[in-house]
Amino acid sequence: MDSSRQRVQRALAITAFAAPFSFAAFVLAGCGNTYRPVVSAINPVGPAGQPTKYAVAISSPSATSSGLATFVDFSGDTVLSTPSILPNPSYFAANDGGNQGYTINASGSLDAFNLNNPAALLTSDITQTTLSANSNPVTISAITPGGGSSTVFIPEANGSKVAVLSGGGDPALLQEVAVAANPVYVVGYDGTPRVYAISQGSGGGNGSISAIEAISSSSLSVSATIPVGVKPVYGVMTSDDRRAFILNQGSGTVSVVNVINNALDSTTPTITLPKVVYTGGTSAPNPVWADLSTVNSEFVVLNQGDGTHPGSLSIISIPLCNTNTQVANPNCNAANPVDATGFGQIVATANVGINPQMVSVLKDGSRAYVVNQRDSTGTCNAGEGSVTVVNLITGVVSSTICGVSTVAGTAGANASPTLVYGHPNTVAATTGTPTGKVYVTSPDSLYLTVIYTDTDTVQTHIPLQGLGVRVIVTSP
Repeated sequence: MDSSRQRVQRALAITAFAAPFSFAAFVLAGCGNTYRPVVSAINPVGPAGQPTKYAVAISSPSATSSGLATFVDFSGDTVLSTPSILPNPSYFAANDGGNQGYTINASGSLDAFNLNNPAALLTSDITQTTLSANSNPVTISAITPGGGSSTVFIPEANGSKVAVLSGGGDPALLQEVAVAANPVYVVGYDGTPRVYAISQGSGGGNGSISAIEAISSSSLSVSATIPVGVKPVYGVMTSDDRRAFILNQGSGTVSVVNVINNALDSTTPTITLPKVVYTGGTSAPNPVWADLSTVNSEFVVLNQGDGTHPGSLSIISIPLCNTNTQVANPNCNAANPVDATGFGQIVATANVGINPQMVSVLKDGSRAYVVNQRDSTGTCNAGEGSVTVVNLITGVVSSTICGVSTVAGTAGANASPTLVYGHPNTVAATTGTPTGKVYVTSPDSLYLTVIYTDTDTVQTHIPLQGLGVRVIVTSP
């Protein structure tokens, strides 16, 4: 089933052969109206060109040394440049257009750099901005609101604020927006009328999201504070800016926000995630990460479980009502589509590795790749990490790729050519022709692992000169 979803494009070599004819016959034909055969050579058609995109991996040699941004050419798996960035980077993000990158560290420094032309990018081209003292920046979201300009949002945990900076290559602090206590992430997508700052609150109760009106011509402001579940940790917004999904780790749920109405979804305000079922027991889901499959109108949620037994990946259907899905429904309209039949339904749940960290979905909707701190199948060496491949059509695990973290096993790019290096922490999957690629970093490895999606096997390891922090691809 998995292989049927892959569309491998091969060019056809066409060779034209003309029937032989004698030189004498050619001469007798003369120069009149008599037809003369013409031989036109048709050159073989080469393989389709690979799209211009890059994998960008952030690494940290030490807590006091400058970090590095390693740019890898998608088409050739070669390193194009490794400019230095701020010391001890803690988070890395790119804007939705994939042309601008941002990193932060715990001391409150922000680096910005262009992602379009890495071969020409020098350390001197990277600009640095300092945030407020003791702000404790947590994450980065780079979004271009509808009718607005590129904007960077950074939650500041110590001050219960979100720093708002101008986007582009030289960010400048525009303002700090007060939100609820302990903000951890800002959810949005290009074109959105508003973004949502996720706050965990204080005292262990329910968290909330603050709606920041992002298209204001003057200062940005909070238009609504919406309650969500316990300990919200992450969220995503659909590319049509209609719905946002907030992962509540403490309550094992997903809060669904109708972005147009700026309120919880009236039909399906909450999706309850299933418990993780393993041999001998169950555990609370503890969701930690999510990704969208727009081709399938699905939303995948990575559940960490108890950190001792396998986690799981839940595949959730999220279709919206439109003239194609429910022609007879009078509630359908382009301005504010309602939930279609099956919205919020959990289509399948597949067990993955132990203590999974992140999931990335292929753009064609065929598979999801989950990085795990430890293997759960018993096929890998004890205590080693793994990558779980989940078929999104069948909802089952199609492959497990084992890891290695020993000094000997990770001593060089070819020390363990078929294994993922380290205990993985981040993953980025991207389609391609004839094959896509999956990039994996680990906090205990100096290499970036590259997996090819046609075989779901490790193809190479690329040196980073530092321990992996996060990898992103500039185009899905």
